[in-house]
Amino acid sequence: MSRIAYVNGQYVPYAQAGVHVEDRGFQFADGVYEVVAITDGGFVDLEGHLARLERSLDELRIERPMTRAALSVVLRETVRRNRVRNGSIYLQITRGAAKREFAFPAGIAPTVVAIARHLDWNKAAANAARGVPAITQPDIRWGRCDIKTVGLLPAALAKQAAKEAGAYEAWLVDEKGFVTEGSSSNAWIVTKENVLVTRAPTTEILSGITRAAVLELAKREGLKVEFRPFTVAEALAAKEAFVSSATSYVIPVVTLDGKPIGNGGPGVVASRLRGLYETHAANHSSDWQAPFISP
Repeated sequence: MSRIAYVNGQYVPYAQAGVHVEDRGFQFADGVYEVVAITDGGFVDLEGHLARLERSLDELRIERPMTRAALSVVLRETVRRNRVRNGSIYLQITRGAAKREFAFPAGIAPTVVAIARHLDWNKAAANAARGVPAITQPDIRWGRCDIKTVGLLPAALAKQAAKEAGAYEAWLVDEKGFVTEGSSSNAWIVTKENVLVTRAPTTEILSGITRAAVLELAKREGLKVEFRPFTVAEALAAKEAFVSSATSYVIPVVTLDGKPIGNGGPGVVASRLRGLYETHAANHSSDWQAPFISP
């Protein structure tokens, strides 16, 4: 558990960290967040995450609390004080604290919180080596999933359903029967023709920073990519399936609702992309910064 948290300009003991009882993030989910992976003391795809953070703030008309450079300093100092070499940092910015009213209050400062945590990357590697099960759940989220808000209750309900079913992830399915994304990841399939399929960046999904990096790596490998929806039936008929996220990289999905995908084990394409992304992450994106793909 973290020893030190950053809260509104101060580095405080984790057990004493807190925000105002009428913070709008607490009462209205009026805030945004990012999670950035840390490997060997360095951030992975930091610029992409900060660019998406700024877009999320702008879409909700939340004032940017500081410059990108200043925010980077805060994140690095939080990591340093917690002596995290391998893990992640969680950054949350809300509109701030004010008397509870639905309309935006004027003249308040945003609330900024950062928490660094240690992670065991070996667990993710083990999941990748054997593949993971997933289930489907109805997508009941709001219409602006492209904004990374703290309003995560629908995702939490889906993730809980996955946990109770003994699955790693829940793939969310829209009213037309198409998979949108995972509860905390982006969803991919590989067709029998070795074509990567994932949804186009629209308001219906969160445009993942890790996803953007994987897309670039796939392009370098000469893999064909199609941006389009796919059905649950198409996923079950696929050669491979996998998910991507900041804290899991690339993880093969080997069953969906108890039915095998492909040969029921990790596929060649997903395994190759994971290896490429691991190298990318180890370089701390020094050779390339993942772009943020806006809908």
